[in-house]
Amino acid sequence: MDIEAAFHTVGEFGPYQKRAVTVLVLAQVYMACQSMLIVLVGYTPEYRIEQQGDGPSRDRELQQHVTFTEDADSIVTEWVLIKQQAYKVSLAGSLFFTGLLVGNVVFGPLSDKIGRRPVYLTGLFFEVIFGYVTAVAPSYEMFATSRLLVGLMNGGIGLVCFVLTQEYVGKSYWAMTGTLTSMIFAVGIALFGALGYFIRPWRTLATVANSSGVLCFLLSVTLPESPRWLYSQGQTERAEEVLRFMAARNGNNATNLILQRVGGAKPGSPVRNRGGVLQLAVHPVLRLRTMVLMYVWYACSLVYYGLTLGASDTSGSRFVNVAMYGLVELPAYPLCIYFINKSWAGRRKSMASFLCLAGSACLCTTLIPENTGTLLSVTSLALVGKLMVSAAFNIAYVYTSELYPTVIRNAGLGVCSMSCRVGGILAPFVPSMRALHTSMPFTVFCLSGLSAGCLGLLLPETLNRPAAETLEDLSSPRHSRVLESKALLYEEEQWKSNK
Repeated sequence: MDIEAAFHTVGEFGPYQKRAVTVLVLAQVYMACQSMLIVLVGYTPEYRIEQQGDGPSRDRELQQHVTFTEDADSIVTEWVLIKQQAYKVSLAGSLFFTGLLVGNVVFGPLSDKIGRRPVYLTGLFFEVIFGYVTAVAPSYEMFATSRLLVGLMNGGIGLVCFVLTQEYVGKSYWAMTGTLTSMIFAVGIALFGALGYFIRPWRTLATVANSSGVLCFLLSVTLPESPRWLYSQGQTERAEEVLRFMAARNGNNATNLILQRVGGAKPGSPVRNRGGVLQLAVHPVLRLRTMVLMYVWYACSLVYYGLTLGASDTSGSRFVNVAMYGLVELPAYPLCIYFINKSWAGRRKSMASFLCLAGSACLCTTLIPENTGTLLSVTSLALVGKLMVSAAFNIAYVYTSELYPTVIRNAGLGVCSMSCRVGGILAPFVPSMRALHTSMPFTVFCLSGLSAGCLGLLLPETLNRPAAETLEDLSSPRHSRVLESKALLYEEEQWKSNK
């Protein structure tokens, strides 16, 4: 039997898979805390500088004359990162996102080559270690370096964790587990805001937030290797062992479970047609899909983080604001689960529609005067736009994982996530375009959302279609279509009838 038939025998989402997925999605809370850490530990409180001499003061003299009038403990108050040193707070955040970018590129192909489990456990272990280095850093330089390394590990294991939540279950549950992963990440952001409210010293906050990673690591040690990855690598005997183990824990009998050999390979022999990051550029189907998906991910990130910056202008408690940034995303995920599993919507149309709605919300902000006190204000429309792009972002994760074969799935997600980080890095610079025109930032977000939505319609639908396991599977019409057209749909119907 093939891998999908095996999961029907084992149980697509049995008790064991539920426990395994629970462990993996709980890791999202830890990763969310690390992602949002700089927002609270890098907080700049109110301060005043006492009258100084006529000559220019050195940094040490400046520290002696600065008085923070607000009761807050952060890296700003400890290392006096104000005036000429204020850029170091943003630099630490940029280093984290730079680490995310590099981690996406390195860990994705690595997990496709040596396996999901060793990459995930190694990355999680070192992220916890570097997280504690952040909490005890004696200097800013050590703090900034640790944030770079934490970002490197976070970017890598985030992808592997997401892929594992899908490869442990049957394909019919991919949308649910992918959506659940994104939802728990949003909950993690909200929980971090609440944690920051009760724990004000920044070193204590960093320590407590990082300690959740220790629990995640201990729980993850017992997780098995992905049976889909083993099967795609031709390690059918090991894949059968993992599937029988799952079946036993699910209370199902799978003693006679035998997988068909991939590409006619003999048991235990390697598969010749292995994936590799270069296949994304060489393979004609993967090349076009990757180009479209990279732009979609870039636009999702640009609009998402850009709208977050726009919504952050509202006054109020910084802890409440952090929590709201997470909670505002939660309604998007039930919408995703509903639409992407409907035959009249599916993955492709749902993602394109949410992106276009996000772009339309940004367009509406240019038509409304600023500082209006009504419900229909720039801030409310920005939050609606963030709700829509959050839904599109979540679908992009699920959709992308279904468009790539198992042998190259992490590499594809890694490259797409790399373009996502580029959008996140550029997003803070877009608001500066207000110097040209007050509506220019939202115009950029509008055009990005609308163009990505239209471009996403060029991708094939994956709802209720078998997932590709190897590059050879892309040779069949059901997997090789890049553009949706009546001619290609007719060709597939002919292929089905001949079969």
